[in-house]
Amino acid sequence: MTETADILVIGGGIGGIGAAARLAPEAKVIVLEREDAIGYHATGRSAAVFIRNYGNATVRALNAASAPVLENPEGIADSSLLTPRGEMMVAAEGEIEALEHYLAGSDGLQEITPDDAVGRIPILRRERIERAVFEPNAQDIDVDRLLQGFARLARSGTGRIERRAEVAEIVRARTTWQVRTKDAAYEAPIVVNAAGAWADGLAAMAHVAPIGLTPMRRSIAVLPMPDDLGVERWPLVVSGSETWYAKPERGRLLVSPADEDPVDPHDAWPDDMVLAEGLHRFEQAMTISVTRVERSWAGLRSFVADRTPVCGFAPDADGFFWLAGQGGYGVQTSPALARLAGDLVLGRTPELTPDVVAALSPARDGIGPGTGTLQ
Repeated sequence: MTETADILVIGGGIGGIGAAARLAPEAKVIVLEREDAIGYHATGRSAAVFIRNYGNATVRALNAASAPVLENPEGIADSSLLTPRGEMMVAAEGEIEALEHYLAGSDGLQEITPDDAVGRIPILRRERIERAVFEPNAQDIDVDRLLQGFARLARSGTGRIERRAEVAEIVRARTTWQVRTKDAAYEAPIVVNAAGAWADGLAAMAHVAPIGLTPMRRSIAVLPMPDDLGVERWPLVVSGSETWYAKPERGRLLVSPADEDPVDPHDAWPDDMVLAEGLHRFEQAMTISVTRVERSWAGLRSFVADRTPVCGFAPDADGFFWLAGQGGYGVQTSPALARLAGDLVLGRTPELTPDVVAALSPARDGIGPGTGTLQ
């Protein structure tokens, strides 16, 4: 027996669950998630920091639109999803140009002295710092509360989230999409493709043109730190050329080589050599050595060629809606993208400006077949 819905959302990461949260009050929505739990892949492996100056101009517009929701998540959570952290970028010799590029178009960044940088993170090697900047408004995001808040809204009314529901077939039949999993069949006039790293594969299954999505691995190592350093008070610190970053968490440091190695969609794990090289770059900037890694993991950040998310109806398939390519910005932009997806799917005028909506469209120039290799 085929179950009917108004909208099928394929993918239970922060993108799909967020979109379902904004659609469920006005439509029967069913989310199909292939894993045992929502947020299993990229969402559950996020560095969980809200950085207003992260990304290109369109992403920064999404950051700005998401900030009020994260600060006052009415209907999602009972208090702010943000806590103070701060972000510091330190540039060694040869990284000044990269730092200047990051500063271009930024807002709220403060240039600080190398001594000030070391005062904030005392294990930094002072002689390697040529310039440093600080963003006081960078904040930690409570990702789990955000995801679970979205999930409660997605389940409101007739909404439902189906786990262990990997899509095996998706076809267009007259005015509806027919979707089959191993155990069930569904039908709806609209499908939201929020399948993360698998989004282009899902499109191919549906005979919809791809957007040129490239999944890229990002690794993390957890390093123990001495209790007397007061690590939890430190800001996030990033190298000027973004070849490593370190974030305090529960008295430890999460250190990433900031890797972006193209890979096929899969349940990601770290490459030992990539992780070792990244930890070496981190060591060069610090006065301490890495003697032990408590644990490590990896996730996938999926980009299209212009590194801007894709949100909108496919130009070549009625009722097929793209919500993909969020890259490393998926969690922090999820409130704005969820709202936009809801507006577009339900035919409302978007709250975002027309130029931002156009920059996110799957019909824009520069993405699509043959554009998936990032330079």
